[in-house]
Amino acid sequence: MSSRARWAATAAALTLGAALAAPPANAEPAATAAPAISLSAGEHALIRFRLPDQATLDRLVASGADLAARPRTDSGAVLADLVVDDAQLRTLTASGAVPVQLIERESDAAARKPAGITRLQADTLQFLQAYWWTTNGKTFLQTQVATTATDDPDVEITVTWKTADGTTGTYPLVRFEDSGEYQYHYALPQPLPGKPVTVTASSSLGGTSRAVTPATWPGATPPPTPAGYQKDFIAAYMTPADIAARIKRLARQYPKLVDVINLPNKTQGYRRNAVAYLGDPAVAAVVVESVKFGDQSMNGVQVRTVDPGAPNRALSASYADRVLTVRLATDGAGKTISTTDDVAAFISAKYPQRFRAVVETGSAGLPMPAVAPVRLDDGLKGTEVSQKPWTVQALRIGKVRDGSKIGVLAYSQEHAREWATPLVTLELAERLLANYATDPATRELVDNVDVFVVPTVNPDGANYSFNDFNFQRKNLVNHCTGANRDPRYRDSWGVDVNRNYTVGSYFDGYVGGSANCLSGTYAGTAELSEAESSNVIALASAHPNIRFAMNVHSYGGYFMWPPGSYKAEGRVTLPRPTIDESKFFLDSARRIVGAIAAERGTVTWPAYTGPVADVLYSAAGNSADQLYYELGIDAWDFEVGNDRWNEATQEWEGVGFQPPFDEAHAEAQEYAGGLVELVRVAKNAQDQAGS
Repeated sequence: MSSRARWAATAAALTLGAALAAPPANAEPAATAAPAISLSAGEHALIRFRLPDQATLDRLVASGADLAARPRTDSGAVLADLVVDDAQLRTLTASGAVPVQLIERESDAAARKPAGITRLQADTLQFLQAYWWTTNGKTFLQTQVATTATDDPDVEITVTWKTADGTTGTYPLVRFEDSGEYQYHYALPQPLPGKPVTVTASSSLGGTSRAVTPATWPGATPPPTPAGYQKDFIAAYMTPADIAARIKRLARQYPKLVDVINLPNKTQGYRRNAVAYLGDPAVAAVVVESVKFGDQSMNGVQVRTVDPGAPNRALSASYADRVLTVRLATDGAGKTISTTDDVAAFISAKYPQRFRAVVETGSAGLPMPAVAPVRLDDGLKGTEVSQKPWTVQALRIGKVRDGSKIGVLAYSQEHAREWATPLVTLELAERLLANYATDPATRELVDNVDVFVVPTVNPDGANYSFNDFNFQRKNLVNHCTGANRDPRYRDSWGVDVNRNYTVGSYFDGYVGGSANCLSGTYAGTAELSEAESSNVIALASAHPNIRFAMNVHSYGGYFMWPPGSYKAEGRVTLPRPTIDESKFFLDSARRIVGAIAAERGTVTWPAYTGPVADVLYSAAGNSADQLYYELGIDAWDFEVGNDRWNEATQEWEGVGFQPPFDEAHAEAQEYAGGLVELVRVAKNAQDQAGS
């Protein structure tokens, strides 16, 4: 995950530089034709550009382009409105950006000015958030302000702060819209010289807010741990095999406190169909694929096409000794006449239980050449990874494990590339078990709460991330058909496990999932089509005492709860929790965020704390929504890996999905403390219910 709105604040604070449009090293040569839109020397204009790809937009944002409106897509293209001068226009067009509309020239303003200046009606401003905190000796302030002039995209809002010694300062806010609906104006947390005592906001329309005293965030701290409290059980990133070994060891070491639950749906396993290009993809080729997985005796099978060397031969094939031989058809002169389409269709029809074939993109209708034998291969690189279907396991931790105690579920690595997340859930398990005999507070928790831990929901994807493509997000099940099964797309196959659940899903018309099998948010063929998502729901359904859940993701430093999705038209979310439930979610979040901060001062921002659909984006078909709406479980989401403040650059910096291990280790320690606090929240809830 990445922060969906941060680029707006960056773009508002920077100006377009000479390097903004520098194409990547492997970019296609830029067109040299003069643009249809031109500017005179030194002239500025607002122009709409069609950008070559998302990467170009990212470079524009990073380089400080004067983005005049939120970029959007149209028929797959990225459209961005930019204020540029003549030199910048030439630089952009040379890099592949196409100017499609001259919206406004600098000189147009003179003709449009009114004869007399009319005072605009002042708007009304309201602080939605005003919080301050101190981390590692540095004070930060974060604010959100809403204006009543919601339809005016040009309203500018400035916040003025004041500290106890009378020091003041200001900073601008950025307008934020979501799904076409105005939400608020905001800024990233701002460093201050001390505790702010008041903040006010003013707008370009003349509106001024009342003075507000910022509140302390999160305003909660966990109870201290006793001397000798044991933690820090994580020494390295852990593969699914490492995690399985750790689960086995904990069950053996603590037999009176641990059960291991084998979840009912085995995953596909670290395996794929074997495939090869029959021919040259740059000239003419057919993609031949095994119906069975490569490890099922199909890796190494050979395929070839041959010229029969005789006239008037029909297209034919034979399969013997693990070699598929396709004999091309010939005409009366003995010339081969089979096309790529003929060969692909023939292989699929003759051997439907063994092979399938499609024409390589760009090769349709071309003559099929005679090709020397090529070997099918599943393309997997992990030589030490079992390719068999995987049994996902859960640790069940508690003195009483009969369903009579309130239950907490902590699960992680729905997304394969989030390597730090299993470290968090396993650190929780280790702390509860190791401290049971020596720490009365831990003993009280384990005696009274039934804790379920699933360290890796998506082991197949995780294995692929560790061995083949580290940015793999999805599982390994390939639902693609036709040309989308071309091995060039192998790193885009799979289902986004956290878009495959039943509530607020893509299949119900909610935003944030996709029907495109190559998309990073591909929702699958149907709700709960995947073993991984079905396992989470099976575990929760089989244990109705589970009343709290935490889904651990990375990165970005978010703390969230339902609703997690909305429908685009009108931005209509799933039903909101009741007032009391919302208060409970927030109050519990303050406690857990405070526990996270106790480790090394990491504070999850108040603007990143709240319902998923409000603080992140619409995530159609996510697991927390199904747990909450269908099973009545209070379900939260972590995004571990908070941005770190760089004092030298005075900027917030992201840490990524697979940070250097020292950072991942620190994330495991702080967020495991947050999970311990969640267990404490559950025990408090049970105590209150029983009183």
